[in-house]
Amino acid sequence: MSTGNGLRVGIFVFDGAEELDVVGPYEVLKYWADSSDLHPEVLTFSLDGGGVQCAKGLRLVPDTSVADLGPVHVLVYPGGHGTRLLLRQPEHLAWVHEMRATTPLLASVCTGALVYAAAGLLSGRPATTHWAAFDELLELEPDVLADTESRFVDDGDLVTSAGVSAGIDMALHLVARLESVEVARTVRRGIQYDPQPPV
Repeated sequence: MSTGNGLRVGIFVFDGAEELDVVGPYEVLKYWADSSDLHPEVLTFSLDGGGVQCAKGLRLVPDTSVADLGPVHVLVYPGGHGTRLLLRQPEHLAWVHEMRATTPLLASVCTGALVYAAAGLLSGRPATTHWAAFDELLELEPDVLADTESRFVDDGDLVTSAGVSAGIDMALHLVARLESVEVARTVRRGIQYDPQPPV
């Protein structure tokens, strides 16, 4: 259902996507959508609209398909083992290029950045990914300005985040960008995101 204001966020889901790469940003963005005066639309989509099985077995039924998605303001591309298959599919990379041409803001979580690299979107640009995937990233795009320290990297129309839980940080950053820091803080409090690791 369209909100009428044109602000739409699409989260791509696929077989082998890392669970938290998907549901972490989804939790943040849906909480924002449900509480914001902007009322953005946040939806999930798969290639054909069918269900997918994530990397650790979680099954998801997306809202729609690539063909029926329509225009979005933000594309969130998760990581996971499934990216290794997708980045070798020319037709999928062509679709990523099409999304680049029509989508104001592309975001990735974890090894979703590998697909962006394979599609030629990261040449000469700062980006990050999972700590264990930087060699792959540089093999796919030797000219990427790899940031091995940041939780996320905002390069204007392209935002990449490090592994798994870093997608939550990135999604909160997106809320701050798209609405305000105050609203992002409200979302963070609402989902009680205040990491205090035991080790």
